[in-house]
Amino acid sequence: MSNNIAEKPPVPAALAKLGKRPAAGGKVRRPASKPAKSEPKENQVIASITSATPVHVELPEDFPFKLDVPTVSEQFKEVYPVGEEVEYANDTTQRITSEEMREKERLEANIYNDVRRAAEVHRQVRKHVRANTRPGMAMVDIANMVENNVRRLIEADGFKAGIAFPTGLSLNHVAAHWTPNPGDKTILKETDIVKIDFGTHVNGRIIDSAFTLSFDPTHDPLITACREATNAGIREAGIDVRMCDIGAAIQEVMESYEVTIGNKVYPVKPIRNLNGHSIESYQIHAGKTVPIVKGGDHTRMEEGEFYAIETFGSTGRGYVVEDSEVSHWMRSPHMSLRNNIRVPRAAQLMNTIDMNFGSLAFCNRYLERIGEENFAGTLRSLAQTGAIEAYPPLVESRGSLTAQSEHTILLRPTCKEIISRGDDY
Repeated sequence: MSNNIAEKPPVPAALAKLGKRPAAGGKVRRPASKPAKSEPKENQVIASITSATPVHVELPEDFPFKLDVPTVSEQFKEVYPVGEEVEYANDTTQRITSEEMREKERLEANIYNDVRRAAEVHRQVRKHVRANTRPGMAMVDIANMVENNVRRLIEADGFKAGIAFPTGLSLNHVAAHWTPNPGDKTILKETDIVKIDFGTHVNGRIIDSAFTLSFDPTHDPLITACREATNAGIREAGIDVRMCDIGAAIQEVMESYEVTIGNKVYPVKPIRNLNGHSIESYQIHAGKTVPIVKGGDHTRMEEGEFYAIETFGSTGRGYVVEDSEVSHWMRSPHMSLRNNIRVPRAAQLMNTIDMNFGSLAFCNRYLERIGEENFAGTLRSLAQTGAIEAYPPLVESRGSLTAQSEHTILLRPTCKEIISRGDDY
């Protein structure tokens, strides 16, 4: 899931951390007692945002485009494949052989296993999606193919395991943050280029990985440019590496490609106001940004951090702006903004969001799936108060084409692990 550096300033670390709660983050503390009758009405509204039971929607035994394999826990008996391990550049064997470093990794074994389980689900689902996506399909059917197979293979269970954010299916000049809303009739065409960006998580440990699909071979250089630029960023990444150096490496590779469409040659440009990002538990954008152009800041990567290294290439101007129709939403980390909620319906919807999504991103389809109705106006109201944040589609100039490539990496004490790496990309 992309991080648009033009959208909002980074959240201070103290505010960005997930609040304490059973199994996951997200609900407002329960009041010690019911509000007194004499309390102002707005205080009663805030007090109504309390605990509730998350809605469980049973996945049907059979559904369209079902990946008919055992769940990953059945396949691997709770020990999941390690991603691609890469030594840090210019490093000696000290990190690999150090007993202290190896002990650090043993202490993190459960976390590593959780995120590897999420990665294995991502690999199997995306392979299935690549094999079964065809022109003429409704975009909502592609989204359901991704999400239902993730839910089944990962054994979705509230905040313990499931989908990390809405499936991005951004078409053509739309670079990111588009997923079909309820009732959307968009059909995938043979001339389209689609970015398929989806996330999985186990106990809040998120895999964020994306690829670009096209049925027109003239798009191949654009897709290759992004894939190779992402690989360049991954090669450069490491403990104590500066973000600006990663951005420079990505830009150099991206701009070495060009695309011929019709009789015109287009240089591939990195979309300079999109970037990668650090990831923390139940938090897809954790505060650090990884630029895809040179000239970024000198913030350094640190041991133990997770990152989404992602790149976006374009045949347009290399810059995105926000479009109008929102499908992606996320709860604000600033809990004090709940004080602005005055309407009982808004309080009820906020409680539903807390109990079903916590700090994870969600979309209109997910609300509809758990039984919410007539919520569009209330969502906008919550966004206006600041209690939730809207993530509109990010669009390039109309007529241009965009592509995306993304992997999740972990900076382990002994090596760099490309957790989401597969035999496809």
